[in-house]
Amino acid sequence: MNHKQKALICVPIFIVICFVLMGLFPNIISDDGDLVWWVSVLPPLIAITLAIITTRLFLSLGVAVGSGLLLSWIYPVLEKQDITLKSLGFEVVWFVRAVTVSNDGIDLFNFWVILFVLFMMSMISVVIASGGIASVITILSHLAKGPRTTQVITAVMGTIIFIGDYSNAMLVGPTMRPITDKYKVSREKLAYIVDSTSAPIAGLAFVSTWIGYEVGLFNAVAENIGLNSDGYSMFFDALPFRFYCILTIIFVLINTISGRDYGMMRSAQNRARDTGNVSEPDAKVMGGISSDINTLNTNTQILSAVIPLTLLFSMILGGLWIDGNGSGSVFSLTSWRNALSDANNVKVLASSAITSFVAAILCGLVFSKMSLPQISKAVKEGLSGTLLPIAIILCAWGIKASCDRLSTDAYIASLLSDVVSPLWFPALVFVVASLTSFATGTSWGTMAILIPTAIPVAYVLDGNMYGITTIICLGAVLDGAIFGDHCSPISDTTILSAIVSSCDPMHHVRTQMPYALTVAVIALICGYLPAALGLPSWIGILIGTGGIILLYVGLSRLRPD
Repeated sequence: MNHKQKALICVPIFIVICFVLMGLFPNIISDDGDLVWWVSVLPPLIAITLAIITTRLFLSLGVAVGSGLLLSWIYPVLEKQDITLKSLGFEVVWFVRAVTVSNDGIDLFNFWVILFVLFMMSMISVVIASGGIASVITILSHLAKGPRTTQVITAVMGTIIFIGDYSNAMLVGPTMRPITDKYKVSREKLAYIVDSTSAPIAGLAFVSTWIGYEVGLFNAVAENIGLNSDGYSMFFDALPFRFYCILTIIFVLINTISGRDYGMMRSAQNRARDTGNVSEPDAKVMGGISSDINTLNTNTQILSAVIPLTLLFSMILGGLWIDGNGSGSVFSLTSWRNALSDANNVKVLASSAITSFVAAILCGLVFSKMSLPQISKAVKEGLSGTLLPIAIILCAWGIKASCDRLSTDAYIASLLSDVVSPLWFPALVFVVASLTSFATGTSWGTMAILIPTAIPVAYVLDGNMYGITTIICLGAVLDGAIFGDHCSPISDTTILSAIVSSCDPMHHVRTQMPYALTVAVIALICGYLPAALGLPSWIGILIGTGGIILLYVGLSRLRPD
């Protein structure tokens, strides 16, 4: 579908929504007694509409932020007040402060988040360039003895390389591709395993390139709705309700262990096994990408990964415990929850990233015999890789500031509080996040659009408390964004997974989609809906796992080959 066709569908829908809101719900009175007009929903609505039509995230978010700025400036007109250029200047200053140091005193939270992203990405780049992670993968790859074990080893590698979705794909895909080709595993299956163990793992890991972004969004929404919890604590609260990501990892492992496939993936696997053609004859491979790594000495290079990553883990865990005045047993979840709530989490993350970055450079020099120009190149590549996440983070903070200024959350919450049941809202959030991510091709952009708008509504549905609906919705937004990204043919990670696996991107999408849809349906039926009714999350995950096992047991009996 081209841009014109999308516009013909989306623009009329946008106009209809505006007229309905303007006619039926022109304004509402918030809980604080303030008058909130329907135009407060325009910034996120514009962001979603433009993102779907243009697939250009920064343009969409930029226009949405700009519209929020202008609306907050002309807002007094709706309240019969005068507007001046001087008031516009005040609004610009307010927005700049909101995105940087906050308007309530000096808050360096955003500064620490950006610092963490900069040094984390640079550290990962140096570790990859040193050959440390490649050495670990090379050792594991020697365990592959046939088609099934090759797939299992690939899945395990994708699971243990948790530091980022891009680094996961670019390490696992090129490393395992020669081995999967040798044992006649289709390129479509390799791309699926790579894609389904990249973003889900990076999104779940509490040490990854994703964590700073997720914590930043959570902290902003916590401040917006007046929660005492910080973003890192909210991240851990939501972990048990990350049904799609957790079940995707389980699905991949069961799928590879069973050796069974269905749908178009089964046809691809049968083709590779029977003919030796790991790709379709008409496949348009965009080329393979391999990491620019140093491979001088595997025995010592492995230390170039182990030492910095171990130091990173140790400093984060120890720093959170010490800074949060941890007491009691270190094996107690309650003690950790208390420590995480009291710790200055982003400062600990940034300090740990800086220290591990220095350690990565020293290990590269000592163990991998890297030259200073090589390290400089790796650092530059790492810094260039931060442009995308930092730009999205800034746009997300801008959207949040727009919604804050216009009281978007209060307006939406007022509309939905008497219409949508808290029992259905988490599932609805998951579906909306999935559709938005599928249409826009970006999980991070979806999070940036929906977290500032959906979570405050969940908070109101919880009776203005940080309750189960709010916590489940935190996980539903993140998981829906990843699921939609898995199914989207315009997703960067989907395309990258296909490229590094030397697979036709469209062949990858059409073979992966049935598997992703299967897991999403199981996550909805066994996860989000029962959890909203009060069922413990671990029971939902257990039931979902049982459903996946029954699926493959049924396949083995239906097709004994």
